[in-house]
Amino acid sequence: METGTTDIQAVDYGALLREAGGARGADLVEFMCRELPYACRDAYLATTSRPTEIVRIRYGTFEYVFDDYTSLEARGAVPYSEDEEGRLVVALGQSAPSNRQRDDYRLKEWVGPTERTFGKAWDKGHYFAHSLGGTVDGLEANVFVQRRDLNRGWSPDGKCFMRMEKYCRMRAGTFCFARPVYLDGTARPAFLEFGLLKENDDLWVERFDNRPGVACATRTVEHVYGQAASPNIGLHPDGLDAS
Repeated sequence: METGTTDIQAVDYGALLREAGGARGADLVEFMCRELPYACRDAYLATTSRPTEIVRIRYGTFEYVFDDYTSLEARGAVPYSEDEEGRLVVALGQSAPSNRQRDDYRLKEWVGPTERTFGKAWDKGHYFAHSLGGTVDGLEANVFVQRRDLNRGWSPDGKCFMRMEKYCRMRAGTFCFARPVYLDGTARPAFLEFGLLKENDDLWVERFDNRPGVACATRTVEHVYGQAASPNIGLHPDGLDAS
């Protein structure tokens, strides 16, 4: 990992929880929905040297904070560049499992055939899966290029990611969020942070490596923040287990 590159993009989730002042249940969810977008925006802007166009999009039970760089290009505010893309800053909301038909037809149309466009190591992933209430049709901000072993649960990271998605799916209304971390100007994240509020109001956050060819460490513990905990409780600097 590039020394210090992701450290300065970190969000202090422990400090954020303590700012909630002991809020519980629906009050804590309301606090996170109000304050987390600003914390993630600030971390993003601190490491993004290009001009930005931050917009907020509400779709279903989720909100997407998006850097709409392409609108700057369209207005002529910045020159067109193949190395700079519009991309998600953070997505958050409450899980809403449903029996509606999947909109995979829209996913198939997104930038062309997956393997031909990206290679066999990649999938078109969702920040919020269809099973949680996420969508593709009309909201491509929910789609990103994701390591196949992470998306399909083949790697240790993938298995952990699927456990977190299952937690949200089995408990409708769970507050959850997805925060990509970038190391260049494209929309493909180098890391993905996924977090959720557990039933006891602890915040469970994991960071997943989305870089090609990087081996995943074995995960043995959950990285959980409580409102009375120190800012770094359980969270290894690389988002992996310290063991």
